[in-house]
Amino acid sequence: MSWTRHHVLSLADFSTAEYDIVLQTASSFQEVLSRRTKKVPTLQGQVVANLFFESSTRTRSSFELAAKRLSADTLNFAPGTSSLTKGETILDTAKTYLAMGTDMMVIRHKEAGVPQAIAAEMDRLGVKVGVLNAGDGQHEHPSQALLDLFTICSLLDSENPRLSLLEGKKIAIVGDILHSRVARSNIWSLTASGAEVHLAAPPTLLPKWFADYVKEPNDSSNVDRKLFIHWTLDPALQNADFVMTLRLQRERMTNHLLPSLREYHQQFGVTRDRLQQCRANVKVLHPGPVNRGVEISSDLMDDPQFSLISQQVTSGVAVRMALLYLMGGGKEVGGK
Repeated sequence: MSWTRHHVLSLADFSTAEYDIVLQTASSFQEVLSRRTKKVPTLQGQVVANLFFESSTRTRSSFELAAKRLSADTLNFAPGTSSLTKGETILDTAKTYLAMGTDMMVIRHKEAGVPQAIAAEMDRLGVKVGVLNAGDGQHEHPSQALLDLFTICSLLDSENPRLSLLEGKKIAIVGDILHSRVARSNIWSLTASGAEVHLAAPPTLLPKWFADYVKEPNDSSNVDRKLFIHWTLDPALQNADFVMTLRLQRERMTNHLLPSLREYHQQFGVTRDRLQQCRANVKVLHPGPVNRGVEISSDLMDDPQFSLISQQVTSGVAVRMALLYLMGGGKEVGGK
């Protein structure tokens, strides 16, 4: 299996082989991260620019650490102290980093489509600069969904994580799905595995059209995707193998879509008692940051018997190392 993708902007057109390449490469880097010396010279001499036009802790930090573990040089962009405040356009900012010798750009922006626009501009200029979408508006967050996938598959088979492990599993995604780019990317990746994905949220945060989300024209995979929506929590949790809770995207809500956070927790908050409807070995995930006591009870979040949240953060470095490695070299898996 070889990697040919120059940019990672969306998971809508990812193939099974591409998912497995990322999972297997991340697994090998997970082993590297367990060593005393956690650095490899794979991307030595390359420059990775983290262009985060929107606030981030986990994603930005893990991309920076991933690049450094691969021996790449990093450039970190801070919009508040940049020339954007003087009227420079986003594309001109990207071109400035290109002129500095950047090989890969990791882009986060509050507006959907910005990473795609930068990637298109790099392609138009005929330069071999890879662009990785680190979250754009309400569109997608591919690396988060890939680390979620890696976390789950590694739990099922730590030696050989692969997409087929999720076939037939039931996975519930609960929360603010309407505003969530994490949910959109996870829907693509999880349904590609053959898992049943059940979405649960109030109707204001889960419009009826989400039932047809995976039937959009940009799905060229020909996969029989199983996606279901629920406006109450119990049907989604019934016999679930994994439960993924999502943060209420209050900074993206333009209308009052919920009566109160307290009422939301009463109806859709994931608690230890509610998990009794799931399978006995159910695990809970959350992309963070977490509103404790809203999407998930605080005691459940910290319980290692159920929670995979800390593993998700750890997985993030290995998965982002894998993406940067594949985009920066495109070598065959196992060629490190």
